[in-house]
Amino acid sequence: MNQLYTDIIQIRQNVFAEITRIAYSDEDLIEALENAPMKILPGEVSERRQSIFKERAIVGERLRLTLGLPVRKASEFRRLSEGIKAIDETERVYEAPLVNVIPFACNACPTKALEVTSTCRQCMAHPCIQVCPVGAITMGETQTHIDKEKCIKCGKCKEACPYNAIIQYDRPCAEACGVNAIGSDEYGRALIDHDKCVSCGQCMAHCPFGAIADKAQIYQLVKSIRNKKQKHIAIVAPAFVSQFGDKITPAQVFEGIKMLGFDDVVEVGLGADIATINEAKEFLHVVPNELPYLATSCCPAWVSMVNKMFPEVVPQVSDALSPMKFTVQHIRKTDPDVKIIFVGPCVAKKLEALGEEMKSYVDFVITFEELMGMFVGKGIDLAAIETDNVINDSSAIGRGFAQAGGVAGAVQAYIKEIEPERELMLEAADGLHDCVKLARLAKAGKKNGYLIEGMGCPGGCIAGAGTLAPYNKAQKALNNFMKAAEYQSPTQNPLLDK
Repeated sequence: MNQLYTDIIQIRQNVFAEITRIAYSDEDLIEALENAPMKILPGEVSERRQSIFKERAIVGERLRLTLGLPVRKASEFRRLSEGIKAIDETERVYEAPLVNVIPFACNACPTKALEVTSTCRQCMAHPCIQVCPVGAITMGETQTHIDKEKCIKCGKCKEACPYNAIIQYDRPCAEACGVNAIGSDEYGRALIDHDKCVSCGQCMAHCPFGAIADKAQIYQLVKSIRNKKQKHIAIVAPAFVSQFGDKITPAQVFEGIKMLGFDDVVEVGLGADIATINEAKEFLHVVPNELPYLATSCCPAWVSMVNKMFPEVVPQVSDALSPMKFTVQHIRKTDPDVKIIFVGPCVAKKLEALGEEMKSYVDFVITFEELMGMFVGKGIDLAAIETDNVINDSSAIGRGFAQAGGVAGAVQAYIKEIEPERELMLEAADGLHDCVKLARLAKAGKKNGYLIEGMGCPGGCIAGAGTLAPYNKAQKALNNFMKAAEYQSPTQNPLLDK
């Protein structure tokens, strides 16, 4: 979640915390849910919107999504608790879609347009008029005017204006979407085309009104933990460092997770070490003898985008499993009858875990933001935890998977280690806008011989939609976490099966 919108982060945390509190308690679920909006937003005056009643209605939809329930329509009467029996389970519950617009929370922001501001000087040269290819700009009484009906939004006028008097804007959610999945409904509100959407969650992170949210599995997870029929093991993606406070150590986070009722916690960096070896060996084996190039397979948003938009590129996507699945396989070798919970920065991982190849491996997926809400709801103060434990499941380059270029860099480092004479050409893209460009180049045959890496979030996993820390802070913390690793290479990690 984008750190700029702190009010949105706070209200989401309050919702996650309340669902956690309800799940750990023995309260009647229906009564607790009906009371929750008033509990989260007491009083008569809204601090964020024009009406406390509208704000509570929006919180109600957030509560429903956090439970895994669908968004209600404002035009229909349905109780807040409608459908509650279907999600009152100890197993994962999912009804598509994952990412949802709460319609009455959306401000119907204007779509892409160019506009002349008051800094226009009515200059004699009027280059904006001269460069417009469709004659959409005329000189008005106080400033130039853009005819929105004629304008083709090419931006040439913006580039030509010597006073920077012309601005170009788009609704933030649509601008953040790299696959053009955001449209409008009949009221001008954001509407997601789920045939295009890859569930990267960037629209959620960039909506200034917090009108977009994904479904969560917090309630069912807590019920499963309380059920105590099986062990529960959390596997945590390396981007977790810095997400829970500047002075919170990795060991404190792991101990906090155990205080939620988990039996053990393992770094997903362990699976990244295994993925490094597998992707490196695959590259050496198939490029260029069997495939013109090889694309990484770690990011589910990237893989989904390739499948939907570039089916010709799909055969070149690595057969190596994601670090999530490799970590699960490692655990199940010694403890097959456990429930595995992936904790990470990624919304798209929730869908990956529901896929045919993964649904029997991972039981629940939660984001760092949701985990923080669980800590708050359970009353766990990470800073107060005393521990001397050292987290030591993965190598430095395995932890580096969390940053843009980290996967390709890890494969390159491993290949240099085992075949020093082999030259490896790399190309990495982060953010779906750039991923689409890279896939086009690969499709056109301009990346033959390369290992190409795609990451759906700008900056990589440390900037995922389920994160809490600003990118720069997360990047610095990850670098320190990599330096603290006892092993630099997967070949040095004794946990790996030789």
